[in-house]
Order: sequence, then structure tokens, then C-alpha cells
Amino acid sequence: MDLALKDKVVLVTGASGGIGAALAEAFAAEGAQLVLHAGSKFAELDRAWGKRALVVQAEISDCASVERMFAAAAAHYGRVDSVIANAGRWTPEFALVHQASEARIRSILETNLLGTLWTARAFLGTLAKTGPRADGHGASLVLIGSTAGRFGEKGHAEYAVSKAGLYGILHSIKNEIVALDPFGRVNMIEPGWTVTRMARPALEQPGVIAAVVRTMPLRQLARAEDIARAALFLSSPGAARHVSGQVLTVAGGMEGRVQWETREVDEAAVRARLSQ
Repeated sequence: MDLALKDKVVLVTGASGGIGAALAEAFAAEGAQLVLHAGSKFAELDRAWGKRALVVQAEISDCASVERMFAAAAAHYGRVDSVIANAGRWTPEFALVHQASEARIRSILETNLLGTLWTARAFLGTLAKTGPRADGHGASLVLIGSTAGRFGEKGHAEYAVSKAGLYGILHSIKNEIVALDPFGRVNMIEPGWTVTRMARPALEQPGVIAAVVRTMPLRQLARAEDIARAALFLSSPGAARHVSGQVLTVAGGMEGRVQWETREVDEAAVRARLSQ
């Protein structure tokens, strides 16, 4: 199927991370023109993609910095057609909310929630200046949420709050984007546990994988590529032209209740499947 993403200008925030890197590769394979964002890992991302994409550095929690990033993208390509708001942080250390420092809570909320809101704001501001595409291929914004935003996550309340807030962005901005582009769409992907550089230290702890997959009919962990393929679909003006305001959960059927006893989960088999 032609996803109609060839030559579309796609901006991916947090492109230096595991899911971000998979997003970049997936959209590049579809022939998209890429704008790839990084914060502290800009040099690493620029070495990997500098000859194939516009690589930009921005502080995602700073509104003015995000606006400069979009201005650079529009100046380079003339417009921005699709955005994947992927940048985010997760603190691996377990801390009940009364134990978590104010600095930890503020940092997560400012990056994950405000950073996504600034990204959406700057995208719509850019769209207001450039106008919609003449071919009717509507603009697309895909938010990267988390099952933590729906089910909560003990010991990481600030992360769960930051992802739950994306529902408000989704359900509000899907109704705003059409004032700028009548075919503009906003959707969200809600990954569960996904094997990335950020999550790997936690997943390597004995018993964690078994605990994670207890609530999933599919006894396996997501790969970054699974999230990227979902983003291709939702961003596609061909495959998802009439899909807006929706949440696509990529979490092996997770529904918040126990499906398997821990003893029924073969952690070694789950790890082995990741390399297949």
C-alpha cells in the first residue's frame, strides 16, 4: 500500500532515543523529508543523520526553543506536514509520590506534558502561516503517550500524570487543527513496555519481564519498530485519512488485569523473541 508519505515533511521530536530512531528509519524508508530533533544528544544524532535529514537542537520544555525549531524546519523545507511528538523522559528510580523530589516531578511534567503542548502549539502556528497542502493531504500530529497515562504507574506518578495529560491535548487540538487545515488530524499512540535504551535497565532486573507481561495476552515486549509502524499508519493521508482523535494502544492487549501467573512466563523466551 502507498502510504502517501513520499516527500512529506515529517518532524520527529526525541529522534535520538530508541523509539525516535525507529521512527526516523521508518519514515525515511517511505521517502519522507525528515526534520529530526534532539536535545543533549544532538551531536550523536547529527553524526548519524546529518547527511540525510535536517537535524535540529531544541530544549523541548522551552516554548521559544521549540518555536525556533519549527521556524528552521519551515525555512528549510517550506512547510511541515506531519509531526511525531515523541520526546519524553522517564526516571528509572522508583519513588512514591511523597518521596519524589519537586525537581523530579517538575522535570518530567515540563518535558513530557508541556513539551508536547509546545510542540503542538508550534506546529499549528507553522500551519497557520503556510496553509494546508493543495493536494488535500491533511496535516497530521501524532502524540506518543503511554499505557501509564491510562492505568497509572506506581512509583512513577509524575510520569503517569504527564502522559495522562496528553488526552487533553489530543481531544482539544483535533478540533482546532481543522480550522487551519480542513483535513488535519491528531491521534495518539499509547505504547506499553517497549525495549529501548531508556527502559532496558529496568527490564534487565530479574522478574520484571514476568511482572510486565502478566497483564498482556501476548507474552512479549514491544520493539521500537512496533511503535514506528503504528506512527506510519496514523500519519498516512492515504491509510488513515479519516482517523482523528483516536488512541492506538500498542501493548500486546494489555487491559489492566492479570492474564498469566508469573510462573507461567518464560523470561528467557521473551528475551529471545526480541532478536527474531
